[in-house]
Amino acid sequence: MRFFDPEDQLQITQRKLPHWSQDGVVCFITWRTHDSMPKAVVGKWLTERAVWLEQRGIDVHERDWKRQLYQLDPAVIAEFHDHFTSRWHEELDQCHGTCVLRDAQMNGRVAESLMHFDGDRYEMLDFVIMPNHVHFLAMFPDKDVLLKQCESWKRFTARWIQDRLGFEGRFWQQDAFDHLVRHEAQFKRLQHYIAENPVKAHLKPGEFHLRKYSNHHSPSDGFGRGRSARE
Repeated sequence: MRFFDPEDQLQITQRKLPHWSQDGVVCFITWRTHDSMPKAVVGKWLTERAVWLEQRGIDVHERDWKRQLYQLDPAVIAEFHDHFTSRWHEELDQCHGTCVLRDAQMNGRVAESLMHFDGDRYEMLDFVIMPNHVHFLAMFPDKDVLLKQCESWKRFTARWIQDRLGFEGRFWQQDAFDHLVRHEAQFKRLQHYIAENPVKAHLKPGEFHLRKYSNHHSPSDGFGRGRSARE
């Protein structure tokens, strides 16, 4: 299992959000449904984040603002995540929007999609599918694969869900939050966060789909050695 190496080659793709990718590194990814966050909440959060970063000499419009953030003192980085990352996730757990993924058939289909090419195109670790968002830990063998695979998952699942429910329009929010995991201790914390997410949101069985990686197998030595949950 490989974690972020600041000395290794890094690819940054700038969309609405900057996306970092590095070959074979464990990545924590969050998707949310298009109606999962009220616009007023998003606007306030983005404004406060930009001000916080500016006060520390970082322009959020610069392509490498994340890199600049992670060059700050660890205590300052922890403060950033306490103020913004944790608060964002807590807001998602309020279950805004229609919460289509609360339905067991819908969240089960998303789970099947995440596992479909496990051990081939990527290695899927822990994940949880919540009523209006998804968190997962995964490793991608090549830094170019991460965004392409996420787009493929989201396109397939959105089309399937829309066909079943008979509606059109955007289902997933266009961009995802992704974070390259920096060390084993952080990986363990994220595993715990994923496992506890349904409990904190007071969900009942069937209203979420949880997969604990440690319950399935040990980390493999490489890609292409695993077995897909759906052939």
